[in-house]
Amino acid sequence: MTTARVSRQRKVAVRLSLWELTCIQYGPRILEKAKYLTSYARGGRWRRLGSVDAAGRPHVSPLWFIWDGQSMWFNSIIGSQRWANLERNPVVSVVVDAGSEYMDLRGVEVVGTVRVVGEVPRTGTPDKRLEAVEALFGAKYTKGPFVYDGRHAWLQLTPDKMMSWDFRKTGRP
Repeated sequence: MTTARVSRQRKVAVRLSLWELTCIQYGPRILEKAKYLTSYARGGRWRRLGSVDAAGRPHVSPLWFIWDGQSMWFNSIIGSQRWANLERNPVVSVVVDAGSEYMDLRGVEVVGTVRVVGEVPRTGTPDKRLEAVEALFGAKYTKGPFVYDGRHAWLQLTPDKMMSWDFRKTGRP
């Protein structure tokens, strides 16, 4: 492949979503996996988010979340160890899994970089970028409007990589 062709492909890839690029590269089988990952990423009430502290030690904490179809959104306490870690190094790994018996185990791991969106701390200053996210979050967790407490702020994680496992599909008894 020529360098010019690679450059053109990279320019085109920037305009495509992660799923579109993956499907173009690997075909319809991956499209089904992408749909599964997206559907699985939406479910459940919390995620475990892994970050790294200043000494390089892992730190994992549960968080409520919203999946908007492109990104995971987390409303994090700004005075937490997690927040301090992410200010230093915004690269994270997020896991959601289910199943209690070995052959029922399944899950998704999302890897990417978080970014802060909106005011810190969030006190309710109107922000068009957060209107839909806060409406989804309020509906999911409080069954009403989003509640501002002046201690949290929004983190957006747009996946760089998503991996899944589902032992139910192995066909073993």
